[in-house]
This record gives sequence, structure tokens and C-alpha cells, in this order.
Amino acid sequence: MSSSSSSFPGQVKHQVFLSFRGEDTRLNFTAHLLKALKDSGLNVFFDEDTLEKGEPLSPAVSQGIAASNLSIIVLSKEYASSKSCLAEVSNIMDRKHTQKHIALPIFYHVDPSDVRNLGGSFKTSFEDHESKRPTDEVKQWKTAFAEVGTLKGIHIKDDKPETKYINEIVDDVTRKLMNTVPRSTSEKLFGMDYQKKIILGLIEQEDCREVSPKFESRLFVENVREKIKKQGNESLRNELLSKLLNEKEICIDTPSIGYPYQERLNNKRVLVVLDDISDSDQIDFMGVEHFGLGSKIIITSRDRQVLKNGRANHIHEVKKLNTNDSFKLFSTFALKMLNPAADFRDLLHKFVKYAQGNPLALKVLGSKLYSKSRKEWESEVDKLKQYAEPKISRILESSFDGLGVVEKNIFLDIACFFKGEPLDIAEKILCSYYSGATCGIRNLVDKCLLDIKDDIFISTHDMLEEMGKDIIMQESRHPGKRSRLWNHKDVKEVLKYNKGTDLIEGIKLDLTQIDNLQFCATTFEKMHKLRYIDFKFRLNNIATLYQDQFKYKKLYASQVESIPLPDELRILRWDHYPFKSLSGFNPKNLVVLRLRNGNMKQLWNEDDHMDLVNLREIDISNCKNLRKMPNFSGAINLKLLRYSKCESLVELPCLDYLVSLFNYGFRIHGGCSSLEKISQVPSHFHSLDISGIGTQEVPNSIEHLIKLVSLLVKKISINISKLESLFELDLSNCPIIKFPEIPRSLTELNLSGTQIEEVSLPFDSLCNLQTLNMSGSRVKKVSIKLESLRNLDLSHCPLVEFPEIPKSLTSLNLSGTLIEEVSSSFEPLGYLKDIYLSGTRVKCVLVKLESLRCLNLSRCPIMKFPEIPRNLIRLDLSGTQIEEVALSLDTLSNLHYLNMRASSIQKLQCGIVLFDSKDIPSVDVPSSVFRFKSLKGLRMDHCRSLKLLLELPPYQQILYLHDCTSLEQVSFADQNLYQFDSLGDDDDYVFSMLFCNCFNLNQESIDNIEANAMIKIGSLAKKWASRCDWDPLQHIPSLVCCFPGNKISANKFECQSMKSSLTLKIAPNGCSGSRFLAFANCLVADITHCRHLECLEYICEYQLAAAGGSSYEKFKSKVFLIGAFELEKYMGDYVFILSSIDLVKEDKNYEEASLEFYIRNFNYYEEEAEEYIEVVRCGVHVFYVAAQSDTDAIQTRHAGNKRNFSNDDEEGDAWPK
Repeated sequence: MSSSSSSFPGQVKHQVFLSFRGEDTRLNFTAHLLKALKDSGLNVFFDEDTLEKGEPLSPAVSQGIAASNLSIIVLSKEYASSKSCLAEVSNIMDRKHTQKHIALPIFYHVDPSDVRNLGGSFKTSFEDHESKRPTDEVKQWKTAFAEVGTLKGIHIKDDKPETKYINEIVDDVTRKLMNTVPRSTSEKLFGMDYQKKIILGLIEQEDCREVSPKFESRLFVENVREKIKKQGNESLRNELLSKLLNEKEICIDTPSIGYPYQERLNNKRVLVVLDDISDSDQIDFMGVEHFGLGSKIIITSRDRQVLKNGRANHIHEVKKLNTNDSFKLFSTFALKMLNPAADFRDLLHKFVKYAQGNPLALKVLGSKLYSKSRKEWESEVDKLKQYAEPKISRILESSFDGLGVVEKNIFLDIACFFKGEPLDIAEKILCSYYSGATCGIRNLVDKCLLDIKDDIFISTHDMLEEMGKDIIMQESRHPGKRSRLWNHKDVKEVLKYNKGTDLIEGIKLDLTQIDNLQFCATTFEKMHKLRYIDFKFRLNNIATLYQDQFKYKKLYASQVESIPLPDELRILRWDHYPFKSLSGFNPKNLVVLRLRNGNMKQLWNEDDHMDLVNLREIDISNCKNLRKMPNFSGAINLKLLRYSKCESLVELPCLDYLVSLFNYGFRIHGGCSSLEKISQVPSHFHSLDISGIGTQEVPNSIEHLIKLVSLLVKKISINISKLESLFELDLSNCPIIKFPEIPRSLTELNLSGTQIEEVSLPFDSLCNLQTLNMSGSRVKKVSIKLESLRNLDLSHCPLVEFPEIPKSLTSLNLSGTLIEEVSSSFEPLGYLKDIYLSGTRVKCVLVKLESLRCLNLSRCPIMKFPEIPRNLIRLDLSGTQIEEVALSLDTLSNLHYLNMRASSIQKLQCGIVLFDSKDIPSVDVPSSVFRFKSLKGLRMDHCRSLKLLLELPPYQQILYLHDCTSLEQVSFADQNLYQFDSLGDDDDYVFSMLFCNCFNLNQESIDNIEANAMIKIGSLAKKWASRCDWDPLQHIPSLVCCFPGNKISANKFECQSMKSSLTLKIAPNGCSGSRFLAFANCLVADITHCRHLECLEYICEYQLAAAGGSSYEKFKSKVFLIGAFELEKYMGDYVFILSSIDLVKEDKNYEEASLEFYIRNFNYYEEEAEEYIEVVRCGVHVFYVAAQSDTDAIQTRHAGNKRNFSNDDEEGDAWPK
């Protein structure tokens, strides 16, 4: 029978249910076992009522079993004589089968074989029951009892004291219960699994649920910074030592720890966590250097330098929560549920975006909003835009309070003015005012108050930004008495009512937030310390730039031509600057001058010799009244000069001495129509764009540009012929009617859009012209005999007849012309490689040129597949009316790319064959198709009649089949028939397999697509493992495969998770040589709100840990598609299979990998686009790649699948941890 408390509250969850025969063991063994279990902290079900009268199992006992995780069954000699005990056993075994209940038998002085076989005293007991109880009931008892005998338990004999057996039972129960607890952290600690794993690795722990007994003492000291402030260093140290040494009232009042405490600490192996250390001296003061050998000390700090000075062995930066975990954590506190109602999701998204992964903010804001109405949520959102949450700010300000004066001011400047600015510009500006600003910025980064995004832009968390602004707001109730202004209402009050003071150091204003505002001309006279003026339009959507309402909003002062500005200014950015000049302002400290769309006629008087040595950037674009530039002779550090669309500008100053000026920073393109004089430009320029000037001739000063190789002009001049080094000349859209005279050095000439109607170029052995572009011109007749010419573009010219062209030509573009017949014209052109006839009237093409490599017949009204040479590499038949094709494999032996997108194809033999159908055409690719090794790309997208694609080559780089809405079946040829090396050196490309909107794919086809993606990744991994020369700044070699669905193949991705992260074990290296790890990832996400696939960035942050977690390395992979795709409408969940070269790492005896996935939607086309798309499911497969050779390189076999990802000899899959 069982023994436990007299009543059982159903809502209480017990850990252990104890079943025993009271008369056998109640007063001895069971009593001692019960006490030991309770002493160990376990919650044991205990009912003192006996059930010996033969009544059925009581509800209390039944509930006790159901509410427990584990049952201990003490099997004594008379156990089976109790009907209640047998009823308990039957219930326990039922729950073991249905609810994974744990049953632990204790064979108390009985033979386990007697239990299994119902022998000994148990045989007599069951015979007695059979004579008194229903047969079915006794049969059920016997089955359950015999099964208990088969379980692994503890056999108690007379070989050792029962106390030792009891200790073993308690340890076994504790271990079994630990294993029932999910390895994931508590459900309210979202996103903590990864952080927990790092910490456990550092302290060489397997599990956070039990601390290794090797540590004699464990202690967590919370909020050290605050406790030291309140009670002092010595008091806190004495408290710590008292707990570690288990001694009351230790009192050490000396700076160091002496005898005998130092020796006692030396003999103790401890685990100590010191939370929020603000100074490395605090670490030494606490005596950690005296802790015994093998001790582990975990220190948390907001300052990386503190950890460095404290000689930390490992420094781990705690990551912010990802979007998925942020949603869950916030929902838990705000709504007490994980899945919020639809009417709250939009607001929830705004709060999560505000918190930016900060758990404190998510908890504080969520708790504040619990049980509030939607209207109150909306009010809180509006409030956060202006005021920081006090509870959060108080915690963040503790980091700010520990800064020095210079660091505080740098942080406040960045929070108010420079967030999102390029680091180099911000640094130059700050260095011009603060000594040691560069070091100050680095210190703020170490203290996690600043961040450098992509090593380019300076940034800080939104809440830190608001904290900084809140500090400024507390300086005074009156805006004019604060050091920094950014709120448009405060700025408006100060400017409109002339309330400025010498306390103001910077003003930032978003001009889109105000209407036209008139202010006093003397407004800035009182602001002697003003360093920053930043008045500009901040537009979130590019399209908004073109809305008229923003072109006329500006600040202005009546009846004045200029206003006095303080000489301390470092930045003067003022869109629509309303005054006629900057006279009276000394720019000696100025670093950035931006006056776009300004009203000035001049910057300052030419006679004023200004000190411009600090000036780095000038942007006066669209200043339509500006007539003249000042002397910039002092701006020796000027790097950027922009003045496009200055309609009234008539003259440029001499710029030859501006040796720091970037070539690309000097362009007069479009709108400088009045510019008649160009002074000397820097001699180091190699290209010059003066296509926007109004002068009739290129100036004589251009002759000194001996390095000039590229020139863009609008009007032709005789001076051009003097440029002996000129290679490239762009005269596009010039109103010339005759072919110009050009220098003999010229190799490229652009005459597109001109008025030239006839071209006649006789043979000239001295001419070097190789490329001639006359697209969109009025050319009707062409006769060219220049043997140097290689490339000729006559697209969209009103040509009716085939032009007379030299035999030397290699590329000819006749797209969009009126030509109808071309076949016989190509015969003499033995060097021609590329022919473009897109959109012409050509109906029949017969090209036998063996030199031909590219043929474009897109949108031509051809009805039959053209006869093509066997060396052709690219063939474009998109949008054609071809319905039937018959090709031999020999003909296509070298074809790399075939484009038949949006075509009317119905039948393609030996390639793609469409079966005839009266209603809906279907497509078939039989096994004999594409038996050529070199095909790399196939575009069949938007072929909406396509149904079948069979036996496709397995190693194509590009496979575009999106929007093939009728596609049902896809299969691939055996990879053993093809050589992956046939791809040559093109493994830098992104491998793309796109099946978007192919909703009719059957399951077999999806399996084939997944298998093909894995074959490619396995082959690519071998190549990527041997690559060490790829440039991470260029596009990253990778593979992207996507198709509709929400399931991840368990055969192909053994490690899976129902969230956006997972952890897996790395298989041991069974080979003698070194190897690489290559990760293939699979994600599921809903991309309904994504309109452009190229706007998705697939991010994987992963960590590889060595044995015991003692060392680890962090990596980050970003995969995205390259190329422009049409706007598409996607619906529902999609499966993405991804890999890249930065997911291939040399194995340094790693034992474990932790991966976390994000999908970032950087959609520039839509203002309200979601920043991140939720990853709802993920999976990973690891390829093990031998490093020594290409032979037998892939050491992995797909579990449970007959088809290998590659030919290998050794199993080596990773398995879930």
C-alpha cells in the first residue's frame, strides 16, 4: 500500500509517489527512505490511510500517481498479497506507457526473477486473488507486476547497510528526475539557452540543474556596484568570505586578506559569481586570487576594459534577444500568453522594436501594459517617442554616472546628434573639440554604451539614446537653458521667441516636423558655445523626397541677407538655407558644411581669406541662386565637394591645390547649365564628368590632366582631340548631327541618343576605336570599315537594312531595330561572338558561325527553334512563340545557359518536351535530355503551362522556376553521370534554386529538390574547404534553395528545432587527418509580406565549442540572393535550404555547435516593411570534409536514405545534444 499525506491538493505537482506493503516495511526501510527523500528536498506523495479492506484504488492515490513524475515500488515478499498495491502497480505501468511516467522497482529481499515469472511467494498471492477477484482484473495485475520485474531497479540484499542502499536510491531518483526536466531553460527565460551554454562551458559544467560536487562552496553576489555604494568594500568582502568559509562574523579591515583566511581560501575550490563589477580593483579586493586551484569565478560587467584589467581568461558578450524571443518574452508579461490576439500584434511589434532585444525593457514595459486596453497601449507607444521609461532609465544611468567628463559629453553628443553617422566624420568633429575623443569613443564602445555598425557607422541602443536625451531634459525646464536641443517643439520655442542662451551647444531639427517658421536674425548671437547646427529633412521613404510639400518648408528671417553664426560651429547642415550668404561667419572650426537647396548667392566674399584647414566636406547641391564659389585655397583637407544642379553657377575656383579631394567627390552632373568657366582641376583626376555644364567648349585647362582617361561632356569641342591619353569619351545625348573628330588614342565612344543619321567610317590603320555605342540615335545608314572595331551597338535605331560592318566585329547589338532578315548577313563575320536581336521583326534565324557564343532572340516573332552552332554558350528565347523544339545533344554540347522564361513552349525534345494538350500545355523533360555536362543555368520562370521537369542536370548553378503555377513534378538525373568540376571556377557564384509560387509540387518532387540541394552543398563544401582566398567584402559563395512548404525533412536534417535556434553535437573525427565542418541549414518562415526575394538576408550566428566548453569561437554567416527580381506576391510558409563558404570551418576538435537564425527584410521599397521575418522552425546537417585531398572528401551519409549526398566511406552525422 502507499503511505503519504492525508489529503492531496490536485493543483500541487509531486515528484515521487511511494508504493509499498505497509506491514512489511512501514516501520523500517520505507520510513527511512521517506525521510531521506524529503531531506533531499523531494516532494513525496504520502497518505497515511491504509487500503487493506479491498476497496478500489482511491481517487487520492490515483491523483497522486498522476501528479508525480516518478514512482518507487518497494517490492517486499507480501507485496502481491495486497490488492491495493497491485492496483497501484497497474496504474503506474499504464501511466508509464501513456505519459512517460518513471517506475523504479526496489527488490527488497526478493529475487527479481520471481517478480518477472510470478514465482515464489508471489505465485501463492496471485492464486489466492484468482479465486476471489474477476479474471480480467487479476490478469491485468499479473501483466503489470511481471513487467515491473523486467525493469532495471535496485536489489537490496544483506551485503551492506540499508542506509547505503537508501543513499543510492535517492541519488538515482534525483538523477532520473533531472533528466525529465527539459534541457531548455525555463519557458519564461526566452533566448537564454545559448547564453547558458556559454557559461556552462566556461565553468566546465554539463548542466545548470546541478552544480558539480568538485566545488566545495558556491556563491552568487548580486549587484556588487550597488552594494559597495551602500555598505562599502570591506563589509561586502567580509560577507562573501563568511559564506565561503562557513564562518560567522568574519571581520577583515585591511586592504588585503592575510593569515589565516588566505590559507583557508587556498584550500577551497569554489564557484563564485560577482555581478556588475564596475572596477577591476573590486575583483582583487574580494580576494579571488586566493581561491583554491580549480575555482571558477564568473564576473559580469558593463565595461569590457574592467574584464581585461581583471585578467579574465574568456570574455563573452551577452547577446540581445532575437525578434522571436523578444515577442515571446514581451507577450508573457504583457498578455500572459505566447500568441497575442491579432488586434494587439501591430502594437506589440512596436514595443519589441523599441526594446531592441533588451530583456529588462521587455519585462518592464510588458508588466506595465498587463490588463491595459488597446487605447492605453497606443498612448504608451506615443509616450515612449518622447519620454524614456523611468524604471529603465534609472538602471541605465548607473553606467553613465561612472564616466569621465569628456566621455559623458561625447556620449551625449552622439546620443543627440551623431547616431547613424559615419564614424570617421563623427570622430573628426568630436576630435576638433574634445581632446582624446578617439580614445573616449573606444572606451564607450568597451562599456557597451556605443556600437560601431559594420565598422562604419556609429550607433547606440535606442534606450541608451533616450537615456542621454533624458539627462539633457533634466538640465532645465526651459529649452533655452539646456545644452542640446533636438525636439522640434523645443527648437521652435527657442528660435521663434529668441530664447537661446550661451548654454546651448547643439541644435538638431527635422524640418519635416515643422511648418514655415520665421525667427529673429539675432537668434544665434547669444549662443556663443554652439557647435552643431543640423537642420535637415529626415525622410524614411525615398519616394517622399519627390513630394512638393517638403520643398518649401524652411526656416527664414525677414529682411536680412545673412545672420551672424558662432565661430565655434563644427557642423553647419541646413537644408533650404534661407539667406543669401554666410558673410560674418568665420568657419575656422567647421568640419562639415551642407547647405543643400540653399538660397545663397555666394558663400562668403572672395576677399575674405578664411581659415578652412578643418573643413572635410562641402555639399551645396541644388543651390539654384549660387553664382560663384569662394577661394578654397585653405581647405587642404577637403575630401568631398558636391555642387550639382547649381543652375546659376557661372564659374568654379581653381581646385588644383586640393590634393585630398576624392575624384568621385568632384562632379558637375546635371543642372549646372550656366557654368561657363572651369578653372584648373586637380591633376590627379583620372576621370571627369562635366556633362552638366553650360559652356560650349571643353576648357583649355583640361590639357594638363595627363592622367585623364575618361571624359563625359555634353557639347563637343576641338580641345578633346588634344587629350592624347583619353581612352573613353561619352557624348551621349549631345545635339550633334555629324560624327565627331576624335583623338586616335580613343578606344570607347558613346554617341547614344545623338541626332546623327549616317555613319561612314573608312579604313584607318592608326585608329584604335574598339567600342562604338549609337543606341537610340537616328542612324538609318551604317558603313563602317574600321578593322579595330570590336563592339557595335545600334539598338533602337531606325535601321531597316542590315548594316555594313567590318569582319573584325565580335559583338553586334541590333535589338529594337526594324530589321526583318539577317540570316545570310552573318556569313562573312567569322569573329562574331555575341548577337543581340531582341525585340526585332526577325522571324527566321540561321546562324552557322562557329565563333558564336551568345545569341539573344527574346521577344522575336519566331515560331521555330533556330539552327544554332554547337559552340553556343548562351541562348535567350524568352517571350518567344516557339511551340515545338527538336535538338540533338551534340548540338547543345557546350550550352551553359538557356532562357525560355515566359515563352509559349509546348514541346522541347532532347531538352524540354511539352506533351501536346488541347487545354493546358504540359512540359516533359525525358531522361535523355541535357546529357551535356556544361549546362549551368536554366530559366523557365513564368512558364505557367509547365507541368513536368524530369531528369534535370544535378549541378546547375541557376534554376529559376518561380511562378510556374502548374508545375507538379521535378526530378534530377543521377549525379554520377555528371562531373561537378565541369563548373570550372564559377563556384564564387550564388547557387539559386527558386520554386516560389509553385504550389502544385508533389511530395516526391519536393524530396527531389531537397536531395539535389544537399548534393550541391556536399560538392560545394569540398571546394569551399580548399578556398582561403575569397574576399568577404565581395559576394559570398553560397547556395539558396526555396519552395513552398512548412516541413523540414527529418532524413536530410537530423537536428531540428521548433524555434529559431538549436544545439548539436559534433561527431568525433575518426580519421587520422584534419577535416572541415560544413553546415547546411534549413529554415521555415512566412514570407507573405516580402515582395522582393533579394531583400531577404539569411543570417546565422553560430558558435563552435571545444571539449567541455573550455574554449569556443563565434562566427556569423550572411546569405542573400544576388540579382534583380521582379516584384512578386508570395503567400504562406516557405522552406529555405542554405549554405555558404562562411559556414565551412576547420575542425579544431570541436564537440558542440550552437546556431541561431534570423531572416532580415531590408526592404527599401516599402516604408512599413518588417525588419525581421520570424523563423518558425530550423534544421541543420553537418558535412565532414577531409582536408587532405578531394578524394573521399565528404565523410557523411544521409541517415536512413539510400542516396548519399556524395560518395563517401564513413558515417559522420551530427546528432542533437
